[in-house]
Amino acid sequence: MLILGIDTSCDDTSASVVEDGTVIISNIISSQTEIHKKYGGIVPELASRRHIEMIWPVVDEALKTAGAAFTDLSCLAVCNGPGLIGSLLVGCSFAKALCYSKEIPLVAVNHLEGHIFSSFLDNPGPAFPFLALIVSGGHTSLYRVDAFGQYKELGRTRDDAAGEAYDKVSKLLGLGYPGGPVIDRLAGEGNPGEIVFPRAYLPESLDFSFSGLKTAVLNFVKSNPLRPNREKGGKGGVEDIAAAFQASVVDVLVRKTEWTIKKEGIRRVVLSGGVAANSALRKRMKEMGDKREVEIYMPSLSLCTDNAAMIAAAGYHHFKSGHRAGNGLNPVAYLPLS
Repeated sequence: MLILGIDTSCDDTSASVVEDGTVIISNIISSQTEIHKKYGGIVPELASRRHIEMIWPVVDEALKTAGAAFTDLSCLAVCNGPGLIGSLLVGCSFAKALCYSKEIPLVAVNHLEGHIFSSFLDNPGPAFPFLALIVSGGHTSLYRVDAFGQYKELGRTRDDAAGEAYDKVSKLLGLGYPGGPVIDRLAGEGNPGEIVFPRAYLPESLDFSFSGLKTAVLNFVKSNPLRPNREKGGKGGVEDIAAAFQASVVDVLVRKTEWTIKKEGIRRVVLSGGVAANSALRKRMKEMGDKREVEIYMPSLSLCTDNAAMIAAAGYHHFKSGHRAGNGLNPVAYLPLS
């Protein structure tokens, strides 16, 4: 069963052909990083205009790479939210037009659901039930997944998502956009113990909060002129700030996951989303899993960021369950997973 997936939820235009929800035949991504870099973040209007330019070439390339024709497709799966509404409109409108003209069944996929099922693409996915920690630029949430379509939100960020905090701190440090990769790299050159930033554990719940950490970094930078570690004794510079910031974020994410494992009594965890590509988080999560005898599932780095393969993977299950989206499908900027 071949599923064509389309994702235009944010700033990447992506199309993918996936077989039986697990085998990636093609996964084409057109990145807009260079377009938005000079603005220090994503400009929604520019993102949607670029999607319009790239949606057909990307879909065409995905089909050619897979050696597939429209007649080979069982269905088309499109992300209809959450995300930037202008970007989502491009993908949904294109998908509806294509399915109408080619008489292909259409299914709608929640972007968060796609992240959860990205772990089924590299290797056999976890058995149900399992826990899912989704960490990205727009989301930081914990879910209990009892079966396909059965999701219970256990915790979510009350303010900034973890990836959003990375981008904002990167801007404070003059490191550019996107912030995740550069902070991860610099953190490996710094000493996380040189500066102590707060950890918002919120022990009364499984929710997250990163706005206080961002403010703490801002206050530190205001009181300490930025410089590389190698200057003036080699301590307290940008590398140490990056390391201390990252240590705070990772500590909270791992600790909250441990609490959730104990509370729910489930020893299988999926880590997904753009921040799941962070080297420190992957290492700490694996160490925690080994120590607690918990199975940790992490997609490959290329499947952590937004991509259409994960949309196709979740779309496969929708199609098998008999779910169909009609020509009246509309994107939704805020779309809870429930």
